[in-house]
Amino acid sequence: METAELDYDLPPELIAQHPADRRDASRLLVYHRRRDEVRHRVFSDLPEELDRELVVVNDTRVLPARLWLERPRGEVLLLEPLGDGVWEGLARPTKRLRAGRRYGDVELLEHLGEGRWRLRLLGEPAGDMPLPPYIVEPLADPGRYQTVYAREAGSAAAPTAGLHFTPELLARLEVERVTLHVGLDTFRPVTARRLAEHELHGERYEVRPDAVKRIKNAERVLAVGTTTVRVLETLARGAPPVGRTTLFITPGFHFRRVEALLTNFHLPRSTLLALVMAFAGIEETRGLYELAIAERYRFYSFGDAMLIL
Repeated sequence: METAELDYDLPPELIAQHPADRRDASRLLVYHRRRDEVRHRVFSDLPEELDRELVVVNDTRVLPARLWLERPRGEVLLLEPLGDGVWEGLARPTKRLRAGRRYGDVELLEHLGEGRWRLRLLGEPAGDMPLPPYIVEPLADPGRYQTVYAREAGSAAAPTAGLHFTPELLARLEVERVTLHVGLDTFRPVTARRLAEHELHGERYEVRPDAVKRIKNAERVLAVGTTTVRVLETLARGAPPVGRTTLFITPGFHFRRVEALLTNFHLPRSTLLALVMAFAGIEETRGLYELAIAERYRFYSFGDAMLIL
């Protein structure tokens, strides 16, 4: 697949800068694959659209992972702890930074390429919420970039499909949890000409043994977000309940466990959009995105959601 096939034109005003006033008040585009039918709902209507699905969520918690540098003026985004205070992170401006030097609470140890560094952090992460660069307006409540069911801290970005849930809505569903700590693989854009040439570095996941059993025995599974899909399909291929996944889901992929997908609207040239195309179909996804734009749905992290059945 050519990476250019993941392109689409989005009016800038449809990039959501703030979450909906109430989490479950966002819009929900529902697509039934077998019936080729679309409905426009509100997220709080989700239980009415489901039928026996076990709803599986990613309960990772976002770290205060954005640290600011004063000289030179720049930033560090913590990606993953490597042990003993050592992390992998992104740092900029990379060309002005030097290995072996300390910048505030960060000591850069080794440049790994593409702006990635091995670094030592003095103390615990105590920066800002790592909002994506397309969100340019301040977030009044940093808690709105966490899901209501977030537990173990470890992510450099939120599993945004889960941001729409409220405790009241969750209580109306059959819910199970997995954990995948969102890192570079989830938000790094595809720059290679062909999708198959894009390299994944892997992301950490963990699933409790009782959750593995429940997921395996479920009649139908609804994955909340692309990160959850990667965990479920990794397990379905015989992987252990704790590990690291480099599973790259692109059109032509055979889904073994996920029967339904709840997801936000993703950036062009992203692995997330490729996964949605793998699940719903390439042309079908293009059509759904065109419809969402025409209907003025809100896009990206704080935007609206799509349910694919």
